[in-house]
Amino acid sequence: MNFDYIETLVTRCKNNDEEAKEKLAYEFRPLIYNISKRTFIDRYNSHDIIQECYHSLFKSVSKYNLEKHRFVAYATNAIKNNMNDLIKRTKTRRSAEGSDALGLHDNVENNFPELEISTETSLCEMCDYEDLKLALKNLNEEEVELIDFVFYKNYVSVKTC
Repeated sequence: MNFDYIETLVTRCKNNDEEAKEKLAYEFRPLIYNISKRTFIDRYNSHDIIQECYHSLFKSVSKYNLEKHRFVAYATNAIKNNMNDLIKRTKTRRSAEGSDALGLHDNVENNFPELEISTETSLCEMCDYEDLKLALKNLNEEEVELIDFVFYKNYVSVKTC
């Protein structure tokens, strides 16, 4: 890659020369294809990754300071950093985000719990609750402590004296 030639292309690109933009894209093509072959991003195909690389390239053209004379390194770092950022962003997303979360299946109503509780079930639960309260009142201090450890503090084993 001829660095001086690239610098002149970048100068022309900043002046909205379309031909220079095409030539610059052509010059960076091997680098971009190489990066896209080595990069995997969930739900992105190779064309998407290549497009993101070109987007980074032309964004770096617009932000580049012409007095630095180091565009190749600047653009290469920008492309790689953008790919790393894209990987991090997609890695933290869950598959249930966006339009995927809106898909409903034909049997969606079968997945919802039944909201109506029968009178019989409700009365049985009330009786069970009252029986449990009465049984807990009749426990001694050690038995209450044991229940506290096992059910509320999730301790499986208790030391015995």
